[in-house]
Amino acid sequence: MLINKLHSTNHQDVPRSLGDATCAILGGGGFLGTNLALALQQGGARVRAIGRREPQFEAMRGVDWRQGDITDISFLATALDGYDTIFHLAQASTPFSSNIDKIGDIERSLISTVRLLELCREVGVKRVIFLSSGGTVYGIPSGLPVRETAPTHPITSYGINKLAIEKYLALYERLYGLEYRVIRLANPYGPFQLALNNQGVVAAFALRALRDEPIEVWGDGTAIRDFIFVSDAVEAIIAAATHEGDARIFNVGSGVGRSISEVLGALETELNRRLIVQFRDSRSSDVPAIVLDINLAAEELGWTPAIDLSSGLRRTIEWLSTYLRTHV
Repeated sequence: MLINKLHSTNHQDVPRSLGDATCAILGGGGFLGTNLALALQQGGARVRAIGRREPQFEAMRGVDWRQGDITDISFLATALDGYDTIFHLAQASTPFSSNIDKIGDIERSLISTVRLLELCREVGVKRVIFLSSGGTVYGIPSGLPVRETAPTHPITSYGINKLAIEKYLALYERLYGLEYRVIRLANPYGPFQLALNNQGVVAAFALRALRDEPIEVWGDGTAIRDFIFVSDAVEAIIAAATHEGDARIFNVGSGVGRSISEVLGALETELNRRLIVQFRDSRSSDVPAIVLDINLAAEELGWTPAIDLSSGLRRTIEWLSTYLRTHV
């Protein structure tokens, strides 16, 4: 069966469960939302996925789906009614595009989320899990790895809005008791990522390599990033949903820095062939290096990543190869 083939390698590493909890996922049709929805459902939770467009993948057929925009409060009021845990994964922009339309980014990201929080307290939501950005909220760090207590100086509107949302979450918990946890996520990769909105270095590189197309790299390849396989990311997100400690913000990544050139080299090893790489001018929205300190997540969530880069790339390539064979 195609459905089983396309997600059979995805969640076997996710042991956590929310049991019979009621969970709604905003941004549920995207890469991360798809992985999270399937993992939660497999764990026994009642799951509703919400997104602007129809799900891209057949694996989502068995998940309760509601199509709509999170800026539409009347739609959300109906979609979220009866759900006690909300996973806010929806993104209205990318770091690069957010600097081009800053006002639009504020309206679609920050203001829509504050309206969402108002709605959550009205309909009885107990906890919000917010996917922030470990790659942008810190800006250009003074040292690596970066802890949650490090200064935050974002260089994109995207990062500023993520940080502002974190502050509003704290305010709503203080004023109204709406519980929250923030996941400052590194660069996730793995099955169901197609890099359609120019996000997802690994997926973009692997897709082009499998199609024998040139790979475009912004900068000279020395930029360092923290890459985390999606099943590891999903496990941390689920752990945050049941966390009872005092901490509210968690870095979630591999804790290991990899240069873009190193990722390209690892892809060449897994594919056993040379890649065609074209280097472009670096972008002002990109930080030169970011690696997350993940010790707090280990201590508070009992979580550590399990999938190394080689294994993650192998699984990603297998999934993408299957996808290309069945969709081209």
